[in-house]
Amino acid sequence: MKSRRFRLIALFAVSLLLLAVAPCAVSAKTVDKSGKKKFTLCLDPGHGGKDFGCIGLKTNEKTIVLKVASKVRALVEKHLGDYADVLMTRSTDRFVTLQDRAKIANDARSDLFVSIHVNSVAKSNKRRKTIAGCQVYTLGLHKTAENLAVAKRENAVMEMEPDNKDRYADFDPDSLEGDIIFELTQSKKIDQSIEFADAVHCNLASVAGRGKMGVRQAGFWVLWATSMPAVLVELDFICNPESEKFLSSEKGCDRMATAIYNAFSSYLNTYGPALLERDVKARLL
Repeated sequence: MKSRRFRLIALFAVSLLLLAVAPCAVSAKTVDKSGKKKFTLCLDPGHGGKDFGCIGLKTNEKTIVLKVASKVRALVEKHLGDYADVLMTRSTDRFVTLQDRAKIANDARSDLFVSIHVNSVAKSNKRRKTIAGCQVYTLGLHKTAENLAVAKRENAVMEMEPDNKDRYADFDPDSLEGDIIFELTQSKKIDQSIEFADAVHCNLASVAGRGKMGVRQAGFWVLWATSMPAVLVELDFICNPESEKFLSSEKGCDRMATAIYNAFSSYLNTYGPALLERDVKARLL
């Protein structure tokens, strides 16, 4: 009991030290040819390669999210290229570990991290073919069993990685220590993360016509390990045939990418370099 108490005290001390040196606000680092500061957006298309993610009747998660992320990048480069750089954790169908995804974002000192996914429920779920809607997550404790289930599914990719027990030995979202670290880690970036998550959620509803299923908090490793404001987007449920049809369509991907782009445009206007005189919105074709 005493050793456990000392361990908790040590975790508090280390976590507070990390937070003391961690950036508490976004800050641009790169510059264009004219010397203007630029903002770095890191897009993280989930899964890839041997990891298909959620499987639908005709397609899969890794394919959909890569297409959407690529379209977001194209929109940002087209409309906001003077103000923002876009980094992707993968731009092809390849497997990237959770650790490497976070490392890519951290090494580039990214200002915002957006992990893109699609959702599903178990085959035994009575709502499997009718459940629909988007969810956007920020880092936090598992407020409900449903949030925990989603986090466990996305974190399960760890099991595909070699030496995963060593890599993620310190990550246990179900432990008391894990709860403490989650609370401390999110405190510096949670407000901006929630603000961006809410903007994505609203745009996915208004622009892409996805049902609102809420802005939530859960213990996703990739959000825990990144040092900047970060969200994980669940676009819709691939297990629903109608939703899958939209998710896999060119029009659907265009609208979902536009939704994320519009949310980013507003976020950049608020927290990025003071270069934009007005919001730049993508026009739907």
